[in-house]
Amino acid sequence: MSAFTDRMRAIRSAPTGKKVAALFDYDGTLIEGFSAAAIMRARLRSMEFGLGELADFLVIGLRGVVSEQDYAEVLAATRPTFAGKTYAELIAFGEHLFKYETAAKLRPQMWQILRAHREMGHTIVIASSATRFQIEPIAREIGADFALATDVEVVDGVVTGNIKGRPLWGPGKAAAVRELARANDIDLDASFAYSDGNEDIPYLESVGNPAAISPRRILRAEAESRGWPIIDLKNPTYNRLGMLARTGAFYGSFVASAAVGAAAGLVRRDPHALVEALPTGNDVGLSLAGVHVQVLDGGEYLFSDRPCVFLFNHQSKLDLPVMISLVRSDATGVAKKEVQRVPVLGEILRQAGLVFIDRADRGKAIEQLAPAVKALREEGMSLVVSPEGTRSPTPRIGKFKKGPFHIAMQAGVPIVPVVLRNTGELMWRGAQLIRPGTVEVMVLPPIDTSEWTADEIGTRAEEVRQMYVTALADWPLESFVDDSVESLHTPSEEN
Repeated sequence: MSAFTDRMRAIRSAPTGKKVAALFDYDGTLIEGFSAAAIMRARLRSMEFGLGELADFLVIGLRGVVSEQDYAEVLAATRPTFAGKTYAELIAFGEHLFKYETAAKLRPQMWQILRAHREMGHTIVIASSATRFQIEPIAREIGADFALATDVEVVDGVVTGNIKGRPLWGPGKAAAVRELARANDIDLDASFAYSDGNEDIPYLESVGNPAAISPRRILRAEAESRGWPIIDLKNPTYNRLGMLARTGAFYGSFVASAAVGAAAGLVRRDPHALVEALPTGNDVGLSLAGVHVQVLDGGEYLFSDRPCVFLFNHQSKLDLPVMISLVRSDATGVAKKEVQRVPVLGEILRQAGLVFIDRADRGKAIEQLAPAVKALREEGMSLVVSPEGTRSPTPRIGKFKKGPFHIAMQAGVPIVPVVLRNTGELMWRGAQLIRPGTVEVMVLPPIDTSEWTADEIGTRAEEVRQMYVTALADWPLESFVDDSVESLHTPSEEN
C-alpha cells in the first residue's frame, strides 16, 4: 500500500464539511518546480532583467534562503518585477504565465488529492510564500475558498513593490493559517496540509494531518522522525525527438486514412466513406504515437442507445482522436469555426460532416446547431460534443454550456456522458507533441431527455456536470500509482 492511497483513504474517511481545511503549498507541491522561474524567463525574454537584479539573485542562490530575513531579501530583489505596474497588469501577467507555462507542471496525483477534498466539502486553501499574482490564477482555477499569499503594496492601482504585512514564509505562513482558522471556525486538528519545503515545518505541524510532498532534505528528515506521510512524486519526462516522431506518425496515419476514405467516397459516390475510413487510420495513428485508450467501465453504453449525444470533458487536442476511437462510426460532431481554418485537418473534418459554429455569435446559436439536430433526427447520426466549449489549462471541469442539452432534447435522443482522464497530461493545452501513455475512460449510463423542458436545461446541465466531477473524484486509486510516482511510502512502513 502506498502513501498516496493511504492519503486518499484518509481524506475519504475524514469528516465532511467546511470545518475541515485542505491547505496546499504551491511551488514544489501542487506543481513541479517553481512558478518564479516562469517570471524570470519572461523578464529575460522582454529584456527587463537588469545586471544588478541578476547579480542579487546569484548571490541569494549561492547563499540559500533559510530565514524570514533571507526571504525578505528575495522579495526586495524581485521588486523591479512589480514596482510601477498596475495591479491589473500584474494579475493579467500571472494569468498568462499560468495558462501557457505553469499549468503544464501540475502534478496529477496532487490534482486528484484536491478533487477528493473538494468532494468531501472541505475548505480549500492555497497557502504560499509567493506573491498574489502567482497564486491568484491557480486559486481561481481550483475554486479555492481562500488564497494566502505574500501581498505587495498598491497605491491608486499601482504597485509600489513594497511588501504589505508579514511575508508568508516559514513561521509567517503558519501564523496566517492559524489566523484563518480562528476567523472561519476551521478545526486545524482535523485538517490536512501539504508542502515540500524545509521552511514549512511550522505550517505542517499546525494541522492534524500533514504530508510532505517530494520533500527537501531537512523536511524529509523531520517527516521521518515524526511519522508524517512522505509522498515522492515526479512528473514523467519524455524524449522530444521521440515525441516528434510519434506525433508525426499519428498525423500521417490520420491524413492517409482520410485520403483513402475521400477516394473511396468519390468512387462509390458515398460521402460517408470518409467517416468509415477515419477510425482505422486514427487507431493506427494512436498506436504509433504510443497512446492506448482504456475503457474502465461502461463500454456497452457507447453503442446501446444510439443515436445519442455523446458528451466529453475537453482537455486537449487529443480528445478528438480518443472520441473517434471510442465512437467509431455513424456520428458527427460540433467544433468552433476556427478549427475549419486549420490546414488539412479543417478540410478533413468538414468532409466528415462536422458542424462548425461561431461562438462569438450567440444570437444565432440555435440556427447554427440546426444541422446537428437534423443529423440526429433524420439521419440517425449520433453527435459528439464538449459541453465545456473551451479547453481548460487544468483538469478542472468547466461550466457546461446549454447547447448540447437543447440539441438532445429537441431531437428526442439520450445523452451519454464520456469521462476522459489524463488526455491533458499526454497532450497539454497548447502543446503540439503527443506524449505516450494510457487515456482512461468511463462511460456513464445514458440519460433520458424525453421528459425535459426548455426551462430546466440549465439545471439539467449542472446535474450532468456534477456527474463528471464525482466520477473523476472517485477514480480508481491504482490509476495514479504508476511510473510518475517514484517512491510512495510512509515512514512507519520502513520500521
